[in-house]
Amino acid sequence: MLTPRNIWQRLVERAAAPVDASSLAVFRMIFGIIGFIGCVRFLAYDWVNRFYVAPQFHFKYFGFEWVEPLSPVAMHGAFVVLAILSLMVAAGFLYRPAIIAFFLLFTYVELIDVTMYLNHYYLVSLLAFWMCFLPLNRKWSIDALIWPDIRSEVTPALHLWVVRFQVACVYFFAGIAKFGSDWLLDAQPMSLWMSSRVEAPIIGAYLGEWWVALGMSWAGFLFDTTIVAWLLWPKTRKYAYAAVLAFHGLTGYFFAIGLFPLIMVGCATIFFDPSWPRFGRKFELPKVSFDSRRLRLGVAGFVLLASVLFAMPWRHLAYPGDVLWTEEGMRWSWKVMIREKNGAVTYRVKVPTRDRELQVTPCDYLTADQEREFSGQPDMILQLGHHIGRDYAAKHGSAEVYVDALVSMNGRKPRLLIDPNVNLMSISDGIAPAKWITDAPVDAPFRPRIVQR
Repeated sequence: MLTPRNIWQRLVERAAAPVDASSLAVFRMIFGIIGFIGCVRFLAYDWVNRFYVAPQFHFKYFGFEWVEPLSPVAMHGAFVVLAILSLMVAAGFLYRPAIIAFFLLFTYVELIDVTMYLNHYYLVSLLAFWMCFLPLNRKWSIDALIWPDIRSEVTPALHLWVVRFQVACVYFFAGIAKFGSDWLLDAQPMSLWMSSRVEAPIIGAYLGEWWVALGMSWAGFLFDTTIVAWLLWPKTRKYAYAAVLAFHGLTGYFFAIGLFPLIMVGCATIFFDPSWPRFGRKFELPKVSFDSRRLRLGVAGFVLLASVLFAMPWRHLAYPGDVLWTEEGMRWSWKVMIREKNGAVTYRVKVPTRDRELQVTPCDYLTADQEREFSGQPDMILQLGHHIGRDYAAKHGSAEVYVDALVSMNGRKPRLLIDPNVNLMSISDGIAPAKWITDAPVDAPFRPRIVQR
């Protein structure tokens, strides 16, 4: 008879089973190398200035309004330090302090401005957090050479579960987020994206065809929802990884998504047999026992935190309306590339000393990157409205701020995203449903007419 106690005991026993530590050691190296490449890219392309130094205003995450950028020199120094820490993690040199410092500094940098939110940055932060608790320096590391006592050919299965869980979440939630009519029936926003790439060699002539976009939409949905299972099954693993290379190679080519394809290609190796880096050489797992008390605490912590992280992507269900329109519950949810929003935002400011409304354009306060990102996101529009209101209130004593935000979602006709009659200065951002956001459009997205050739 299964009881909670029996289930718990079996879970702990399976978590304590020794597995080859090779794949996790390689994962540590991949993580560190990609982190180093990312930091060098930011420095080489002057993105530190562009995204962190040049903006005069930074959008804040709810609850992290206190996070501020460092001085220009210190911001550049932060990326240099991150690059060094990445190499230390890859080499397994002073691994524990290096990964803890990497997690704290990388997460701080990403919390500076909401404009910089990307799903793969969130993934890097989460993986770095988990790695703070995983002894990934026991094999193929400088630490293991300096301190032979920590050296080990095996690790508890729990450590493998942790990384597999986090990577699987990305694919799983990215897949179910695509289960909607826009993606599966109307091929949007894929059709919009593909029609902008018709200049591509050889295949460009076909990318403007709606049926091609529809096929790619279904391919993306099926890939995300099933790839983890194919990678875990030994009989299909090599074919599945070939699909990973092809899929992420194509997405990297067609879309400007930075290091995301490289990250996912590297992370996918965690679903291979733990001994895969030995390339078939026979290895008999030694019989070892791990600290029972520490392992039980580890399992409990993993179950608790994994439950929270698995629940977070569902929180949009607590809000009325379409999450693609309201954005409530959109971030931290692995809703990867499922909407294309374009907007034109104009603020109207009323001050006591003027008899008419003053029109304020976002470009007076934002960089081009920020303006492009914020125009379809209500909480960011609200934040800038508050900033404009405070600016004018400091000059004129008080100010009311209204906004006309015309937004198109997945090719639909533009419509107002925010109630234009609501004074933004009377609204506070929070976790409660935002009644000042208008209802999502109910019309079907734009579908290009198929031309018979």
